[in-house]
Amino acid sequence: MTWLLIPFVVFVGALVPLQAGVNASLRGYLSSPILAAVTNFSVGGLLLAGYALATREGLPAMEQAAKAPWWCWAGGAMGATLVLTGVLTSHRLGAGTFMACVILGQLAASVLLDHFALVGYSLHPVNPMRLFGIGLLAAGVYVVRTN
Repeated sequence: MTWLLIPFVVFVGALVPLQAGVNASLRGYLSSPILAAVTNFSVGGLLLAGYALATREGLPAMEQAAKAPWWCWAGGAMGATLVLTGVLTSHRLGAGTFMACVILGQLAASVLLDHFALVGYSLHPVNPMRLFGIGLLAAGVYVVRTN
């Protein structure tokens, strides 16, 4: 069953460069990178709120939500940083370079998160092959950017 998730996640991953380009284009029409990012999150927030209402998603008890560690609340800031970075850089770098850099950052951070078993991930120690993979991605950034 897990294998069926892979094509879906690949499809959603393909939306990232499309989203960055769409948001960067919106920046031109709105004359503001911040307003383009705010629009992105407003539309997304409205869609998620509509889905929550349609599925009758209940609100958690405040006591339960208050038990979450501080870092659990940082995801929105991380998403906003990615979206704003895409708005500001994707058209200048190009979709290929932008995504190569994003993927390199994602894999490097993932290896560290696994190695130290942070934010709920299980322990998967760094090994030479994982470091080799990061090196290959770094080389890929160079090739995509200079070719």
